This record gives sequence, structure tokens and C-alpha cells, in this order.
Amino acid sequence: MAEKVRDYPKLAQSILEAVGGQSNVIGATRCATRLRLVLKQSSPEAKELVGTLPGVITVVESGGQFQIVIGQHVGEVFESFAGLVNLDDSAVEQGDKVTVLNRIIATMSAVFAPFIYILAAAGILQGILILINLVSDSFRSTGTYQLLSFMSWAPFTFLPIFIAITASKYFKVNTFIAVACSVALVSPDWATMAASITDGAKISFLGIPMMGTTYTGSVLPPLLLVWFLSYLERFLNKRIHEMIRPLFVPFLSMVIMVPLTILLLGPLSTWGANGIAAGYNFLAENLPWLAGAIIGSAWQIIVIFGIHWGVLPMVLANFDLYGRDSFQAYQTISIIAQIGAVLGVILKTKNQETRKVGVSAGITGLFGITEPAIYGITLKFKKPFIYGCISGGIGAITASFFNPFYFAYAGLPGPLTLVNGIGDESPMSIWGILIGAIIALILPIIFTQIWGYGEDKVKVAAAVTPTPASETPATTTVPSKEGEEAISAPLVGRVVPLSEVPDEAFSSGAMGQGVAIEPLEGKLYAPFAGTVVTTTPSKHAIGLRSISGVELFVHIGIDTVKLKGAPFNLHVKEGDSINKGDLLIEFDIAMIKNAGMPIITPVLITNAYEYQNVIQEDADQSALTQKLLTVIK
Repeated sequence: MAEKVRDYPKLAQSILEAVGGQSNVIGATRCATRLRLVLKQSSPEAKELVGTLPGVITVVESGGQFQIVIGQHVGEVFESFAGLVNLDDSAVEQGDKVTVLNRIIATMSAVFAPFIYILAAAGILQGILILINLVSDSFRSTGTYQLLSFMSWAPFTFLPIFIAITASKYFKVNTFIAVACSVALVSPDWATMAASITDGAKISFLGIPMMGTTYTGSVLPPLLLVWFLSYLERFLNKRIHEMIRPLFVPFLSMVIMVPLTILLLGPLSTWGANGIAAGYNFLAENLPWLAGAIIGSAWQIIVIFGIHWGVLPMVLANFDLYGRDSFQAYQTISIIAQIGAVLGVILKTKNQETRKVGVSAGITGLFGITEPAIYGITLKFKKPFIYGCISGGIGAITASFFNPFYFAYAGLPGPLTLVNGIGDESPMSIWGILIGAIIALILPIIFTQIWGYGEDKVKVAAAVTPTPASETPATTTVPSKEGEEAISAPLVGRVVPLSEVPDEAFSSGAMGQGVAIEPLEGKLYAPFAGTVVTTTPSKHAIGLRSISGVELFVHIGIDTVKLKGAPFNLHVKEGDSINKGDLLIEFDIAMIKNAGMPIITPVLITNAYEYQNVIQEDADQSALTQKLLTVIK
């Protein structure tokens, strides 16, 4: 679960170590919430380690990428991570094994993420202007409106320049050459020429007729320009003498790439984006309820797999062609449905930690970012995510009967961009969006109140419910002072410092503070009353949370994930309430040792950064009645 992490370089270093070091990293990019890595080899152990790091929400493997969901601080983490790795062109080429579609999506994510908030800010400004115009009819004729209006449209008008800057870094091209070529695409002189061609004038370049395609606000033409430029620039750098290279590489790049884009790349890519937009619009116009059902219910599933950037060219093509788009209207309703699911959990839960996470995730959702809500609450408990998908579909279907559109692009669609649905062209649009949004917000709350959300329903009662003596060894309560929490030993064995664990991810303290135990008995018991937060398919590790919120992670042995669960017998599942002394896992020590794997077991407080200190008891041996750690709150 992501918490406030200020030491971003340390988190970046921990991630790099957990995924196998620089030699295992082929590529690294980021989007609005995720650090996206392309690895030579990805293992379940790496995914598990990274997922438990403080500041990481979860890890998703999709599209050939190892996607680390961090949230709004991903920019700081990526900056630190980029400083730790040195990727050359040959390394990037090794990523060719991923599919073309996955490479396209990864490219879109890497290119748009750095400036998506600029587009979102411009969209909010457009929404504010819409509201002011509703209140004052005369405002539109003022200089204030005119200035703010062209300010709000400027990032979209000159979007190819933003794309040139970020794409040049992604494709490893000289940024100034890329910008120079893209500036030519949005030149007022070309806009005038294109208008003349559209009106029937015949203008050619070296005898080849040019088409009247304009590139302000375009996505694919500048992206393809920089991609092709990356090959051309490498070709020229290898063949032009270094004495004249600084002059002739930019000269030849511009002379070749700008005409090539205007004559071929631009028209072809524009037709492609417009064709996809036309296909979606055909569905939205003829079967609007179906378009609403698909987007409203499935959009958050698409977000989980990190492929949501793929729709961006289509959406921008709609705004460029028609000045409106229905996709973002339905998308907003889907996002609000997940916020409603989080609100349902907040209102239902009696767990203060769950409520705290829910409030934080809900606030982030207001700005159109739902990953913290999905991974922190709705998908974690499963039921709320399903409620959100169903409610989003119902809300979007309802809105579809009102001809809903967004009339201003929303960089991050969400509650704050609802006003973008106001437009004279479709007066009922905003009402449909609002009604759909209200349905999407309220239905998950109702569903949660009726059917619950699958949490540890009797967390407090679990602490006082007696456990049959025949099932667990006798335990005694370890007294604690006020402001402290005692953590009993979960294993019988020899206590060793964490620094002696033969795995840097644990010994460095990156995973959390604590100790290690060399178990003498193959049984792991609950050290406190609380909840099972995480388990693994290989059954070798478990995450627990006490009633007060202390999070404990126990990893039985080192590299034991490779044994695929053979030595382990798991007695609990995620979400189960536990009492102190409950038997959680049985394991075969001899089988682990015979496999050549260390049996040393780290016992870690993974959210130690929330407390003043974690103190290890001075003992060489651990027993089930013995205090192992003390958390100072």
C-alpha cells in the first residue's frame, strides 16, 4: 500500500535492486501513476518484493512491461530511477520481442505522461470559462475571455511540439531537431497553404501534390516524425564527418523529415486516427447504449492493464474533427463509479486504516486518477470493484439517452471536468452526464450497504474470540505500555540480525525493519490478532495487519518461491481474521534445506516509517510466548 514516501532515491534504488539490478533493465518509462519497466527476466519474487515496498501501491505485469503503480509521486521516483540506469540504443532494441500493439501503448504512455497535467490544467480552464459564460452572456466579448480562451487552447494547438520534446527523449533523438521539424508542422504558413489546397488549389513539392492536412492538435504525425527521425539521425551521424556533423545533421533531417511527413506520414496517420474515431462514432451514434455500456463498465479494467493511453489519438481526433467527444463523457462516469465504490467502503467499514486509505484514494479520484482507489480499496476487496464496473455501465447507459458529449478536452476526466459536458450543440448533454454520474456514484454505495465489501467483518471481535487449545499452542499476552505495541515471535528458532540475511532486499532494510529467525520448527503462528492482508501462490510468505494497523511481513526462507509451494501448507487466506497464536503456515524445513535454499526467515514491520521506532528485543532464541519486537507509536 502506498504511503507518503519522501526518500524517492531510496525507493528507486530499492526497486532497481528488487528487479535484479541495472543489467536486468532494458527500458524505463513512466505515465501519470506508474513506473513502467521492460525487464530481461521477470520473476514472481521480484513482483512480490516490489509490491511490498513502502510507497508502491501494487505491481502489474502487462503488455511486456513490469508496471509499478506508485501514484502521484511517480515523477520523482522515475527521475531518481533514471539516474540509476544507463540505457543505450542497443538495450532498447532488445525489447523488440514484445508485440507491436504493446510497443505502441508503451510509447504513448511514455510520450504523454510528462505533460498530461498540462493538458488537464488547460481543460479545467476551459471548463471554468464555460461556467462563467453561463452566468454572464457578455463575458465572451471581453478581452479577458479572449486571452484566457486562447491560453486554454494553446497546449492543444501546439501539441506536436510537446510530443516532439518527450518523444525525442524516448526515441533518443536530438530534441532541438525534433522540435524544429514539429514547429514546421504547426507553422501558420503551412496552415494557410493547407487551407488553399482544401479550397482546390494545387500545390506540389518537387512535382508531388501535397494534401491539405493540418497538424495543430495532432498526435500521430509528430510521433511518427520523431520515430522515423531517430533512424535517420543515427544513419546521418554514422556517415557525416564530425567536423560538419553539427550543421548538416539538422539540415538534412529537416529537409527530409518535414516534406516526408507532410507528403506521406501525416496524411496516412491522420486517416488512420480519423478512421478509428469514425468507427467509434458510428457505434456511439447508432447504438449509444452499447457504447456507454462498454466504456462505463470496462474502462477501469482497461486501466488495470495500463493500456488506457491507446485511446488518446482517437479522442483528440474527435475534438479536432468535430469539436466534441462522447468517449470522455462515458469515461468520466466510469471513473466516478469507482469513487462511489470507495465511498461505499468508507461508509461501511469499521476499520480506521481502511477508512484512511479510502479517503486518500477518494481525494485522488476527484482529479481523475483512480489507481489508488482501485488497488488500495476496490480491487483489493474485489466486490467494490465489481460494484463500480456495474454501476459505471448503468450510469453510462442512462446518459446515452441524452446524447452526451464533452466539448472541451479533459486531460484527466473526472468529477472536476463534468462542466466540459456543457455545450449549445447538445443542451441535454450535461444533464445526461450528471444523471449518469449520480447513478454511478450512488449505486456502489447501495450495493456495499446491502452485500458488503468482503472485508474482515469482525476485526475487533477476533481479538477476544477464544481459539480451541487443541489447535494452537498456549500463548500468553505480552503487556505493552501505552503508545507501544508488542509483537510476539511467530516462529520458534534462533534470532539473527536482519543484516545476516543473504538477500540484499531484506538485509538492506528496504523491505522494512525487523529481525530474522532460523526456525527450528516448521510452523508459523500469528503474532497478534488482526487480518491476513496478503498471501502468495507459492505459500512461502504472508502479510499481516494488527488491529491497530501494524503491518508485518514474514518470508519463509530465501528464494523459496522457486519451490512452487511444495514444502508449504497454508491454513489461511487473504481477508481472514486471525487471533494471536493461530497456526498460519506449516512448512517442511528438511525439504527447503535439501533444495539448497537458506531457511532463514525475515520478520519485518513494513510500515515502520509510520512509527517513531521499532525496537528488537535482546534475545538469541525466540519462543511463541516471547516478545520479539516493540513498535513505538
